[in-house]
Amino acid sequence: MTPFEFTSGPSRVVFGPGILDRLPDEVTRAGGTRVLVLSGSGTAEAAGRAAALLGPLLGGHFAGAAMHTPVGVTSTALELVRSLDVDCLVSVGGGSATGLGKALAVRTGLPQLTVPTTYAGSEVTPVLGETDQNGKTTRSAPEILPRAVLYDVELTLGLPVALSVTSGVNAMAHAVEALYSPDANPATDTMAVRALTLMSRALPRIVADPGDVEARSDALTAAWLAGICLGTVRMGLHHKLCHFLGGKYGMPHAATHTVLLPQVLAFNPAATPDVLGRIAGALGVRDAAAGLHDLIAGWGGPTSLRELGLAEEAADDDLLRAAYRGTRPPGAAAVPDFGALTEQVVASFAATPDPRTRVLLTDLVRVLHEFTNRHDLTQREWETAVGFLTRTGQLCDDTRQEFVLLSDTLGVSSMVDLLTNSRTPDTTPSAVLGPFYVPGPPAEQQGADIARGLPGTPLWVDVRIEDVDGKPVPGAVTDVWQSNEDGFYDVQLPELAGPVLRARFTSDADGRVRFWSILPSEYPIPDDGPVGQLLAAAGRHPYRAPHLHFMISAPGHRRLVTQLFVAGGAYLDSDTVFGVKEELIVDFGPGTGEPPDGRELTEWNKVVYTFRIAGEQQ
Repeated sequence: MTPFEFTSGPSRVVFGPGILDRLPDEVTRAGGTRVLVLSGSGTAEAAGRAAALLGPLLGGHFAGAAMHTPVGVTSTALELVRSLDVDCLVSVGGGSATGLGKALAVRTGLPQLTVPTTYAGSEVTPVLGETDQNGKTTRSAPEILPRAVLYDVELTLGLPVALSVTSGVNAMAHAVEALYSPDANPATDTMAVRALTLMSRALPRIVADPGDVEARSDALTAAWLAGICLGTVRMGLHHKLCHFLGGKYGMPHAATHTVLLPQVLAFNPAATPDVLGRIAGALGVRDAAAGLHDLIAGWGGPTSLRELGLAEEAADDDLLRAAYRGTRPPGAAAVPDFGALTEQVVASFAATPDPRTRVLLTDLVRVLHEFTNRHDLTQREWETAVGFLTRTGQLCDDTRQEFVLLSDTLGVSSMVDLLTNSRTPDTTPSAVLGPFYVPGPPAEQQGADIARGLPGTPLWVDVRIEDVDGKPVPGAVTDVWQSNEDGFYDVQLPELAGPVLRARFTSDADGRVRFWSILPSEYPIPDDGPVGQLLAAAGRHPYRAPHLHFMISAPGHRRLVTQLFVAGGAYLDSDTVFGVKEELIVDFGPGTGEPPDGRELTEWNKVVYTFRIAGEQQ
């Protein structure tokens, strides 16, 4: 376990197309009555729209925000703040406008709101970098953080492609820095990887179509996540170099980040191999540094400090010399046209009528392509996988579902089950269906013996079915099935005549279902097919913990598929299909007193349990 600290900023975030229209309400929410709009010269149109929307709330507009937040510009703006007697600041633009807003807010204590038009990410960090004649200095304080951020995707549609690329890679640098920071923690790690994934997918789409609203939305989301990450960790080598070059030589901020990021990643890879692996995986490349360099070049971004105007004598160490020349870091090349091929396949599903089907198919394509590229799959590996799936399908019939078994052993069935169960938390937990359910089991009366003479310890099952309010559910159709004492289901035993250890009951007026069976035992899943070969290759056992299956259906209620596991049974902590849930581990203990139905038994067990099922509306 790695100890960590995590502080989340208090900024309010409002995200979506047309969100700028809500600016007056957000200003009022922050307590503002007289606003100074801040912007640079390149965002005059967006700043003008913001000013017009503010109407009587507008106190003035300062359009002189500059790169690296020069203290001289801040002093000029501060005089305007005082002369206009404003009580709120609204920054519209990229990092320069946001930086000026922060510099003014920290000097005056005024609430500030930001409307980003690039992917700078500065709007969600409590960090302020300022420059004067001595260079650039950075400080961090809670009061530097903007009060609210309005992410209007429509404002980024006009961002030039070249600036979109450098601004996007700048955001990626924030995520990368967070991953290898000593302050990294599970929250920032998750957000950073997601940010890298989103941005690396969005930028090629923006390059191909700058008006792609979904791509712009993904990029803006990535910038937000990456900014949060950077705001919670200490800055490392990459940002220090960028701030040094920007402060001393006036280098363009985002473009400098774009050039330096692959070089910094390549500088000391041995120190962070796990981090580099996660970065490569998120980017869909085989080598983080070289792959990112190739992606940037493919997007038309700058790869050398020389093309940004840095003098050669300023590159005075190995890392900066490599960045000055634009030297490609050593490493495996990205697959040619990887992104283009993926987008071509994704586009082929664009006309899918059902929106949910379209989302599932396109995301599946992206995941499969990323996996293929990340692991550099060979033709032989692909053929092996196709052959495995073919054999899996060939083993499926009415009595054996090898594909369900594959889904079970990979944990996919249990993942879907967890998602399903999370939607109705007040009900009995569900569990995987398993490969041995057969529709239409024989109907039996209450008290029947579904073992039909098979050997095993007799088991009396007494369960009650209720709704979430604790009221009995009469007439609930309840299918039950289980294995015999040797671990086999009836469909695996061709010598048996008809169904055994499976039946269908209907709950009585009190919602109860009662029947005789035998005590379940642990058993191996069928391991004579492809799934068994997979488990053997992975060194995993094929055993399931002992359990009894239930499928409960009632009019006006949602169907419940679940299992009851024998407390103290084998493999509860290593069930091969990951199906055991603590709430479903139940006492199947010895029966006491006279057995039900007056049976003459010297040894028998019983299980008593209450199922709670959800109504359709729940």
